[in-house]
Amino acid sequence: MLDETLLDSPEGLADADHRGLLRGAAEAGARVRTAARHSAEAGVPDLKPDGRPRSVLIAGPGAAATHASDLLGTLAGAGSPVTRLAPIGVAPAAGALRWELPGWAGSVDLLLIATPDGTEPSLSLLAEQAYRRGCTVAAVAPARTPLAEAVAGAHGLFVPMATAPYDQDEPLAASSPGVLWALLTPLLALLDRIGLLTAPPDALERVADRLDQVAERCGPAIATYSNPAKTLAAELADALPVIWTEGTSAGPAGRRFAAALAELAGRPALVAELPEALAAHNALLAGPLAASADPEDFFRDRVEEPPALHARVVLLRDRPIGGLTAAPAARDLALSHDTPISELEPEEGAELETLAELIAVTDFAAVYLALASGA
Repeated sequence: MLDETLLDSPEGLADADHRGLLRGAAEAGARVRTAARHSAEAGVPDLKPDGRPRSVLIAGPGAAATHASDLLGTLAGAGSPVTRLAPIGVAPAAGALRWELPGWAGSVDLLLIATPDGTEPSLSLLAEQAYRRGCTVAAVAPARTPLAEAVAGAHGLFVPMATAPYDQDEPLAASSPGVLWALLTPLLALLDRIGLLTAPPDALERVADRLDQVAERCGPAIATYSNPAKTLAAELADALPVIWTEGTSAGPAGRRFAAALAELAGRPALVAELPEALAAHNALLAGPLAASADPEDFFRDRVEEPPALHARVVLLRDRPIGGLTAAPAARDLALSHDTPISELEPEEGAELETLAELIAVTDFAAVYLALASGA
């Protein structure tokens, strides 16, 4: 059950935030600036690439590497394929995970390693394997870790991860807002230098500014009625989120939101892109998860019986209403099944800025849902 009174208690939220999730969300802009500075100090602006790599391989544990690969692949487009190397192993522990380069990887490919840990033995071995194959290696991880030494031995580029003192208080959640931006920003700077996407220093500064603006609108001191993240968290209290995305950039934001809901708040969610989502989830909205599916719910004992789980559509769009859009059809489908719908749309700006805003607002929502439900 969601404690909605906690949403409007900044002190209560702070006391419940044992993992530093709210601080990570609020300081996302600062993380981007720190990570950009670390990238500059590591020599990213001084690189003189010979050309675009044939492919970009990304390795790292957990959701952070998955989201980074998804975001970079979306922003890079068809310029060079961005592929995540999924680990294998018997447990999600540093010593149990294994990564391997594909057989075709060689001197025209780029290996990126992104991890908030840096002690994974297999990632160090992967850097050495890439060096032997002639792959260029770059990594973002905490400083003074075994991975940093391995990348140096492989003559690769190492960028220290932007961390905060409270990161050491609790194990870092892979979906934590602070982790994502600390790992993603140096990779954006590097791929901009290579010419794979557009993320120059001034663009990263605008991203940091946009993240600061979201923190001002969605911070714990802002009341629920004027706070889009708290409002969304309250709307999803007893709902199954059915996340529909429209626009190229909204896809990664929706997939990250679903992952953050699962990892941070312990809530399942479904995600699909419009217009295919309308066919994929039509039967779902017409079935037992529809809001009108349980006419006896009116007579339910509100004290003894938990509420039935019903679907709620969350529509994330990365462009303003107008032009070719499936949004009206999405609204019609949801309302025809008595399914409530929440909509999020960023303010105008460059693709990277609008993507950052969608991620930031949904990150705050997932954190509020986690804290207010005791996850």
